[in-house]
Amino acid sequence: MVTEKEIFHRSELLLGNETMELVAQKRVILFGVGGVGSWCAEGLVRSGIKHLTIVDFDTVNVTNINRQLMATTKTIDQIKVDALKERLLAINPYAEITALHKVFTEETAEEFSLGSYDYIIDAIDSLKDKAQLILMACKTDATLFSSMGAALKLDPTRIKVTEFWKVQGDPLARTLRKRFKSLGQFPERKFQCIYSDELLTNRGTNAIGRENGSLVQITGIFGFTLAGLVIKDIEGQIGAAQ
Repeated sequence: MVTEKEIFHRSELLLGNETMELVAQKRVILFGVGGVGSWCAEGLVRSGIKHLTIVDFDTVNVTNINRQLMATTKTIDQIKVDALKERLLAINPYAEITALHKVFTEETAEEFSLGSYDYIIDAIDSLKDKAQLILMACKTDATLFSSMGAALKLDPTRIKVTEFWKVQGDPLARTLRKRFKSLGQFPERKFQCIYSDELLTNRGTNAIGRENGSLVQITGIFGFTLAGLVIKDIEGQIGAAQ
């Protein structure tokens, strides 16, 4: 069986042993493992994150296949977090992957012990639950990274990272800010978001409900960028200590 040293040889060449050891110690929880979150999980584990909790209540649907990592014609109807966990452990069998087939809501929030993590990653679609997660995550000492809307996008060059209150041109961020104002509650600290100011419209005519079109080239960039922000932040801790 291969060793972790072998798996992460190329990563260690770039980051150094000290950074890789710190990466392996960090605890990360990821909410939502769809088009964005599934690729984020892959990026985290391939970068050396060993302690990862993935949270999602959904099962794999045929319409997920075009953009979600674990969605194939062979995994339809499987629980998403279970299918993704199998994939992640195939990458690094030494990793500790906790798969929670749950939904994050105001009622279930206390079940997740957010304060026990170093990083909280928000890739939730539901506006109400996303807002609740942001509010609660910002009360912890964990670093929060959040994804805004990745649907109805085509141009990868328009994807950006900035602080939440500086996001421009993204309907989800705008709606979140309105929700915080209507609640009279605001995130207690700043946090970084990935977003795109591009907004296309659906051209297809077979949409079901409120579905919006999306492509893996965009959702994948969103997910990998979130993973990259985590690794960059950890590497920065090593630099600050020197």
